[in-house]
Amino acid sequence: MTLKQALAQARGVLDAAGVPDAAMECEVLLRHTLGIDRYRLYLDIDTELGPEPQQTFFTLIERRARGEPSAYITGHREFFGLDFYVDPSVLIPRPETELLVETALDLIRRYPPGPVADIGTGSGTIAVSLAVTLPEIRVFATDASAGALAVARRNAARHGVADRITFLEGNLLEPLPGPVALIIANMPYVRTSDVASLPGEPALALDGGPDGTEKIFKLCRQAVGRLAPGGHLLLEIGQDQREAVVLALGELFPGGRIAVLADLAGIDRVVSLNLDRQRGLT
Repeated sequence: MTLKQALAQARGVLDAAGVPDAAMECEVLLRHTLGIDRYRLYLDIDTELGPEPQQTFFTLIERRARGEPSAYITGHREFFGLDFYVDPSVLIPRPETELLVETALDLIRRYPPGPVADIGTGSGTIAVSLAVTLPEIRVFATDASAGALAVARRNAARHGVADRITFLEGNLLEPLPGPVALIIANMPYVRTSDVASLPGEPALALDGGPDGTEKIFKLCRQAVGRLAPGGHLLLEIGQDQREAVVLALGELFPGGRIAVLADLAGIDRVVSLNLDRQRGLT
């Protein structure tokens, strides 16, 4: 069986299982099996796949067909141009969250703050991406899950920024030692009724309550005493949550300036709060 034939057979298995983007998933798992990049895969597409890698590859395909995400199978997911380790204790990083990082980087460059806080850090993608891009900053990264923090520490060490990120276990903003100038948070924002449609990932990292905003609102209430004067709060939100989140922030921070940014799909994705009305996003 050639690599091309193996891909075709594997795609049939994933198509039958209803796995989206089956062709891409097969490529990812075959490249992982062989330890090669995409260029090499197609350079060798007509070569034979030996019995041992063939068995390994189709074992991975069966795991994917049963619903296990490819990122957990391979232990890798790219985010913001960096390679991150992931396992079932953390949410798999999504490309739309890169907008949150880009917005944070823009704010930090324009208004250099003191320590930055990444709340609900998960695999550490936000904290690590910020620290790698801006070597001068220091980051607090909190999470209620010890397992998630272990993954985040591993990623910080992998990218050489462990000395500039302080990992704190606890609920939302509670572990922070004091007020910070920039709070960044990608809270769980999936409605409880929709969590079952996203199998394989930790429900704790997905479930945002009945309307998806429960944990976002809890963080906003805590931010009242944790956001320094003139500071910024950046939140990732889900579809159709803009109005509720903006209203809640307006009530909690009546003097603040609020802006909303859409992602590449045109979905409102990032809400920005600025406590200095002269310095907010436009």
